[in-house]
Amino acid sequence: MDSNIFKGKWKQIKGETQKQWGKLTDDDMDVINGEKEKLIGKLQERYGYAKDEAEKEYSNWSSSQKV
Repeated sequence: MDSNIFKGKWKQIKGETQKQWGKLTDDDMDVINGEKEKLIGKLQERYGYAKDEAEKEYSNWSSSQKV
């Protein structure tokens, strides 16, 4: 999903994001605020992923989104 689309659709996909990655808190979601790089950073922080692994997780998830 393109970064601009992700940011624009954030309110719609915020719940799905938190459902996918349950360790992300409401505060994390506020910090992410539709920014792909911040989501990837939070995935690294909460799940201990390496950057490439977090990017792959994001890519797999975003390709399945119907937004």
